[in-house]
Formats: sequence, C-alpha cells, structure tokens
Amino acid sequence: MTAVKSAIEPVSMRLYDQDFQAFADALGTSFKRYGFAVIADHGLDQATLDAALDDAKAFFALPEPTKKKYHLLGTGGARGLTPFGVEAAKGAATVDLKEFWHVGRELPQDHPYRKYMRDNLWPTEISGFRQHQYGMFEAMDALGAKVLRAIARYLELGDAYFEDKVELGNSILRTLHYPPVPADAPGVRAGAHEDINVITLLLGAEEAGLQLKDADGEWLDIAPPPGALVVNIGDMLQRLTNHVLPSTTHRVVNPAPERRGYARYSTPFFLHFNPDFMIETLPSMITTDNPDRYEGRAIMAEDFLTERLKEIRLI
Repeated sequence: MTAVKSAIEPVSMRLYDQDFQAFADALGTSFKRYGFAVIADHGLDQATLDAALDDAKAFFALPEPTKKKYHLLGTGGARGLTPFGVEAAKGAATVDLKEFWHVGRELPQDHPYRKYMRDNLWPTEISGFRQHQYGMFEAMDALGAKVLRAIARYLELGDAYFEDKVELGNSILRTLHYPPVPADAPGVRAGAHEDINVITLLLGAEEAGLQLKDADGEWLDIAPPPGALVVNIGDMLQRLTNHVLPSTTHRVVNPAPERRGYARYSTPFFLHFNPDFMIETLPSMITTDNPDRYEGRAIMAEDFLTERLKEIRLI
C-alpha cells in the first residue's frame, strides 16, 4: 500500500496532562485553520478497539438476510444497521458506497431523554458484540469530553463549559464498512459533506481516502499515523461559535486501482449536545468583523439533528 502524506501534523494527547494550555492552543489552531485536527497517543485501550472492530467485521460478513433483521425502517438509522446504498451526502445524485452500524447512549428506563433516544440493537450471532461496542462508545465519549475541554479553553469559555451540555448527548458510535469498489462504481465511498454534530472522533482512517476541502478549495489528504485519530468540527459547534471553528467539507474517495479489492473500515464517534440544548450563537463569538450569522434563529439540538437527517435521506 502506498503511504499518503497527511496535510495535518498530529498533536500528542500526552500534552494534555503535561501542558494543557499548549495542547488546547495546538488543537484550537488546527481546528480554526482546517476544521480538523489529528491526535496522536490517544490513550484508548487497543484491546477494546481491536475486539470491537473484529466483531464489526464478523457482523458485516454475515449473510444479507441475517444482517437486515437489524435494520429498522423509519428510524433514521438511529440504531442497528443501515444497509449498503441508503445514505447519501446532502444534494448528491448517488448514494454512498457503504453500510454501517449505530450504537447510542443507554439510559435508565424512566429517563426523560429516552423519548429522543431509541434502544440499542445487539446481534445475537456475534458473541461479545454488546460488551465490546458499548465499551468503545463509553471510551470515545470520555475522550470526546477531554477534547471539548481543550476547545473550551482555546475559546476562553471556561474549561468546564461543555460538560453539562454534552454529558447525556444523543451521541452515536458508527462502525463503517466500505466494501471493495468495482472500477465502474457509480458513486464514491462517502460524498462530500459536513458532519451534523458537535465534534467527530474518527478511528480507522489509516486506509487512504479521507480528504478535507481546504479554505482555498483544494482537497487535502488526511492520513493519520497508526495509533492516532482524526477529530473534526461539526455543524452544531460551527453554529454555536459563529463559524470561528469551521465545519469543513470532507469526503472518502474511492481507492487507487491496486486497492479496489480491499474493504475499508472506520469508526467515527459523533458527539452530540444533550437533545434539549438550545444552539444559539455565543456572544463572545460575535464581533464587528463577524456579525451573528444566526440572529434570532436559536434551535434545539434535537430539531437541528432531525432537519439534517432528512437532508441525507435517513428520514
């Protein structure tokens, strides 16, 4: 496999404890410039990650009729399987060449947020699937909270600003399977799009294909080294910060001819606000040079999510 040089230099998570201000500045500078950052030495337990990926590969290898038992029509793909050829980028003429599995937050039976969050599905065919996938969900959720703490420091909001706004967010762990791509494929693995949520943490992007659209319109390759993850700003945080932190267009292009026969797997964690959080421009992000782009248009996080899911054909 030919190595792809990444456009973004990694920031080590070790700096988080050694010099938090330096970590926050490095991360924030990358986000402000690209809408993306790469974090090395992420500290996630590799055995948990490996087990979750092995389970996902075993699930996607099941016969189609077996897999489709876990596809719930009319749910927007909130939990379980979204089959191949369903999701599309906003405004795209063709669907993405992928299938994926969603795991979400588990809440007590009487919790008021359960009206926004469906129950998880767990395939009985794969032993340990629930333990490994939900273990990964919790690990990514905790790491995401640390990244948001650094973003809050960079934006001078107070380190704990995001804590009570995302602690029970409608977040999603997505395990993606991009099958081998024929030469005459009608589309791409993932069309150009922006993420809906607050931030996305992505594992498994070492296989080439992920690109972001730079401010000058050029597509840049993002290929983190082993043991690193990609983090990007989503539309909800872009809106909250009045575009100080941009939600950048990105895509997953089809592989080079010599890699067409290989599947690609990746695992994004879409970190969301609590469903009833009102997304309203932060006053400190409004200046003479950057007037409020969303004046009078505050929106509840759950309503924003629903609008966007309709645009990408999941609802």
